[in-house]
Amino acid sequence: MKKSILLLLCTGLSLFSMPTFAENNVDMDKFKAKLAEIIPGRTPSSIKPASLPGLYEVSYGVRIFYISSDADFLLDGELIDLNSRANLTQEAQARTRKTVMDKVPADSMINFPAKDKTKHIITVFTDIDCPYCRKLHNEISQYNDLGIEVRYMLFPRAGVGSPSFKTAVSAWCAKDRQTALTQAKNGETIKPLECKNPVADQYKIGQEIGVTGTPAIVLESGEIIPGYRPAKDIAGLLDQLASTRNSATSQ
Repeated sequence: MKKSILLLLCTGLSLFSMPTFAENNVDMDKFKAKLAEIIPGRTPSSIKPASLPGLYEVSYGVRIFYISSDADFLLDGELIDLNSRANLTQEAQARTRKTVMDKVPADSMINFPAKDKTKHIITVFTDIDCPYCRKLHNEISQYNDLGIEVRYMLFPRAGVGSPSFKTAVSAWCAKDRQTALTQAKNGETIKPLECKNPVADQYKIGQEIGVTGTPAIVLESGEIIPGYRPAKDIAGLLDQLASTRNSATSQ
């Protein structure tokens, strides 16, 4: 059991401060001690009562478990509200991603601003050598024309120190980062450069929020869209989500 849980937590996770919560006659000392037994060496990001009575939502970054109040049973899965059809687990994960992403300075990314008015902002975790990342970048002008600002965070899948990592560093250190990144994505050789850069940090952040492949598109809400999608499809999805949220807010 311990090994299977640890495998689910194999990526590095940022630790957040433990929130205040009502104990509801639950022996929290026993609860936390049991957690330490089944997931040793990890401190929960949060513990709070789940929407399903009798369960607690325990999160380790974006990894969420549901545990009985006596800490004798653990549920690893998604919790869905059948009345609203809302996926409560994904919503909790999105909130965590948003918390992490909101702390990342925009000027630490390679940005391609929207043309004229900015309607939406997406953050794309990208690998310079990834074919579908290149396909997405080939449509960057379409994204910008549709009012979408694209902010790139560099996520060399081969890891820190790999050739892809070094190319990402060179692109970020270039005087014209946009041009250097575009050239690299077109398969051109760019000038090797070194400077103080955020590439390793961005790679770690991607792991923390659950990025497992590229491109990975993170929305302003913290929701994540894995893989390549045509620019028009993403624009339509973003418009639909914005309309849905505006309708919910006005009610």
